[in-house]
Amino acid sequence: MDKIYIKKASGETAPFEIEKVIRSLERASADKLLVEEIAQDIEKAVYDGMTTKKIYQMAFKMLKGKSRVSASKYKLKKALMELGPTGFPFEKLIGKLMAYEGFSTQVGVIVQGNCVQHEVDVIAQKDNNHYMIECKYHSDQGRFCNVKIPLYIHSRFLDVEKQWEHQKGHEAKLHKGGVYTNTRFTKDAVEYGKCVGMLLTSWDYPKADGLKDRIDKSGLHPLTALTTLTKVEKTKLLDKGIVLCKELHESPKLLEQIGVPKSRHKKVLEDSRELCEIR
Repeated sequence: MDKIYIKKASGETAPFEIEKVIRSLERASADKLLVEEIAQDIEKAVYDGMTTKKIYQMAFKMLKGKSRVSASKYKLKKALMELGPTGFPFEKLIGKLMAYEGFSTQVGVIVQGNCVQHEVDVIAQKDNNHYMIECKYHSDQGRFCNVKIPLYIHSRFLDVEKQWEHQKGHEAKLHKGGVYTNTRFTKDAVEYGKCVGMLLTSWDYPKADGLKDRIDKSGLHPLTALTTLTKVEKTKLLDKGIVLCKELHESPKLLEQIGVPKSRHKKVLEDSRELCEIR
């Protein structure tokens, strides 16, 4: 059988691999028989030049019809992109993710550097580790973080680090700058980050420890993943500073506050609870 080439969000073409679809469905905790059924249907329907977006839409629609929670997990990448239009909800999510991992965190902090002040997205501390994190949010998965981003962030970090080193108690601390993005880094960006010792985290980098893996492990799914809320309802919650399914599950009265009909509360809260479960 001739190879089928599909079009990625970046505009590049790549050979279609059904194994990638299967892995993404398995990661969403879909039932084994359902995974096989969806994979077979997609294999029959895929054609040369088909976009990855169209393949995702097909899989998501079939998954949603059988398992809302699996569909929510499957749409994690899209859910991160729906945190916009500003990057602040994404910054809050990163702050909460790092707090879950044992860091004390501050989000949206003005920090004095050696030369000038800097607005830093997340300051994270644990033991002797002291990190300055910048969050680069994109609403389009075709946009990557190129080398200019870590170059710029590292120069800001060096200015802040000079000031930190003068502070009492910082002599033994390990200071690092970092960039978190909901899309991906270019090869040059990763190489530069490694060279200067930056923390780089993207959708799937570092391998097995990117955002998709850490969110799955922690159960800190963004509320935008829920299939039981409308876009308007999600926006109202984001405007209230709520970014996680966990926060919604812990404060069910929020649904009434934003005008969600009581007849839908049970489904929304059930899905929120299941998405909070740690894998």
